[in-house]
Formats: sequence, C-alpha cells, structure tokens
Amino acid sequence: MSRVNPIPKGYHTVTPYLIVTGAGQLIEFLKQAFGAEEIYRSTLPDGRIGHTELRIGDSMIELSEGNEQWKPMPCAIHLYVPDTDAVYRRAIEAGGVSLFEPSDMFYGDRSGGVADPSGNQWYIATRQEELTPEELARRAKAAGKG
Repeated sequence: MSRVNPIPKGYHTVTPYLIVTGAGQLIEFLKQAFGAEEIYRSTLPDGRIGHTELRIGDSMIELSEGNEQWKPMPCAIHLYVPDTDAVYRRAIEAGGVSLFEPSDMFYGDRSGGVADPSGNQWYIATRQEELTPEELARRAKAAGKG
C-alpha cells in the first residue's frame, strides 16, 4: 500500500476556510477580483453551497455557506500579487469596498485593502523592498508603529 501525502497536492500547511453568507456571490467576486479558479463544489439538497475549494495564485481557499451550526464570520486575508494597483482596481470593479487605496508602506510593500461582499477584508500587497530586521525596526519607529 502506498503512503498518502498528509498534505493534499496543491495545498499548503495553512488553508483559510471562509464561512459566509452569500457563498455564490463571494465565489464570483473571488473569480473576478483575484482570478480564483474553482476546483471543487458541493451543494446541499436545498441548493446552498456546502463546500467549495478555490485556487488563488498558488494557494487554496475553502469556503461554505454559514448555517446554525457553523456561523458566518468575517476574516482578514493578506494576498501577495505582482501588481497591487491592478488587483485592487479589479476588486473594486467586482464589487469590493475600499478599505484603503494602494500606497507604499514603511515595511517595504505596496498595499491596498478591500472588503468583499461577505465582509471579509483582503489586504492586497506587492513586495517592493527586502528589509533587514534592523531597517524594518527603524522605519516602524519613524512611522510611529514601533
């Protein structure tokens, strides 16, 4: 008998699982805003989404429609992309609400934020500089963050 890999192919050790109201709407938002690819979907007898797996870039996200047992809850996700500004614009066009417009941050990222239709917050970033811990600490202090 062959050994099964304990982490499924295409997954990483940590996989976000979003429990939301309006799963179908969120799936469409993720496709339009972030180029998500739907890998798997199961629906319940009443037509609600019981479980979905999506790939965004090299990472998987799972999501389902909330219910009495599994209550919907918002979360925050940090998403690294090649072009923050372009992805931010796509997210707004797809129905996201701006949390903050893209700008260069003291920690070396260009970052912007949007809320999706389910209330989850997406922090969209592109790494622009690699900083040493000492430089990061100096910049954080100068920015009033350290």
